[in-house]
Amino acid sequence: MFCITMSNINNSKPKVIDLYAGVGGLSLGAIRAGFELTLAVEWDKHAMKAHEINFPKYKHLNTDITELSSKELLKEAGLAEGELDGLIGGPPCQGFSFMGSGDVLDPRNDLFVKFFKLVKECKPKFFIAENVLGILGDKYETIREKAFDQVRGDYVLLDPMKFKASDFGAPTSRERVFFIGYRRGSIPNLSKEDFEKEKVSEITTVAKALKGLPKQIRSEWLSEEQSWRRVKSLSTAYFKKYVDGNIPDGMGDEEAVRLYKEEGLISGNFGTRHSPKVQKRYEKLKPGENDPISRSVRLKKNGLCPTLRAGTGSDKGSYQAVRPIHPTAHRVITPREAARLQGFPDWFQFAPSKWHSFRQIGNSVSPILAESILQVIAQKIILK
Repeated sequence: MFCITMSNINNSKPKVIDLYAGVGGLSLGAIRAGFELTLAVEWDKHAMKAHEINFPKYKHLNTDITELSSKELLKEAGLAEGELDGLIGGPPCQGFSFMGSGDVLDPRNDLFVKFFKLVKECKPKFFIAENVLGILGDKYETIREKAFDQVRGDYVLLDPMKFKASDFGAPTSRERVFFIGYRRGSIPNLSKEDFEKEKVSEITTVAKALKGLPKQIRSEWLSEEQSWRRVKSLSTAYFKKYVDGNIPDGMGDEEAVRLYKEEGLISGNFGTRHSPKVQKRYEKLKPGENDPISRSVRLKKNGLCPTLRAGTGSDKGSYQAVRPIHPTAHRVITPREAARLQGFPDWFQFAPSKWHSFRQIGNSVSPILAESILQVIAQKIILK
């Protein structure tokens, strides 16, 4: 896998802005791939707060992107026209999701078009827009074409690419579509094959991913303070490099990093109160089976985690997403276990509540997948 060092890039890292940044899956992938994050933009205040905690030395903008002009965006990032290398982001997907409303008229769908409008106006060397597979449906063709028309004149737009996070070493079968393009003449030609080469043969199973985390989670561990528990070392070298350590400069909450490095403590080990009746149902479930009432599936130790869902926002009732059941314990997984299964490092922090934590994790791009994709583009920029 390509490694970027300061000597490779003559002390000048290519610059990106992360739109719809969420908790920072794409941001983390970009930084680890060798980019400089000049600005993260996010409307949700809870996601923005978590992003600020994990990326304390980077610029943040908590605003409605529909009201944001390209000039304002570049100004906030401290960039002049022509200095932005990449615009990346995952526009809201609820209107396109098979599990969501699937509503062509959902106003959030306009944010996909807005992303491409900002690409046209900011003129970055490349862009990456991530979304759910549902956006490829025939009924969204008009929205896609409206978005692509913004950039067709100046950019080479690759065919939409479907990637499973598990193919790049993450322990989840989560599959998403990536829309990638580059400005003509700005970087060497990109192709789908360039990204396919980043796929790995090693499968990170659920058991490998959860290795070292506390299996016995007490139901009364409901406060943030109680969720801090000791972690043991991982045994899988490939996954370990993403989860254990590897903290880029300027990243991580200072106290969380200290507790992790010096005392082996990590947050997010929240308990969940299950009634005796629910526990008995969970005890009977075999790996891969669904609970008929909660619809939670018991994870397979030697399998992959299915796509983690985010649940609904406060505007839709604040419903908790259906969470998988631990492969051997008779309970649903914790936020920290969900973070591992999505490919986030142990030092990475989420909101101090289960509901917001799971929303942030479920809405995120796996940073392992993000890093793999962005490394390909970083190499092209350096070679240019």
